[in-house]
Amino acid sequence: MPGWECAIEGCGRTFGGVEDLLLHQVRGHERHDCRICGTVVPAGYFAIRHVLGTHSRAEYVRHYDADADDIRVREELIAGVEDRVDVPALRDRLQASATGD
Repeated sequence: MPGWECAIEGCGRTFGGVEDLLLHQVRGHERHDCRICGTVVPAGYFAIRHVLGTHSRAEYVRHYDADADDIRVREELIAGVEDRVDVPALRDRLQASATGD
């Protein structure tokens, strides 16, 4: 039974594995412009990872109208994904497939 649901803008598609979900988010959704620095990143997990890994919690709260609970949920999501997939290796595969390598 699928266990990973895409929550981007109510997409709701479900996937049996986290890698399939991340591939879907990268290839099936528009990219996200970071409200803090303007960097364009894939929506979903990679956008969350960018903002919480690059910027301070205070910046996230201020620019995304978030609170401590929002941060906790997203940190738990990051941890859950990273417990199940080698994210740098997946990113390398995605970049290689985008350039045709």
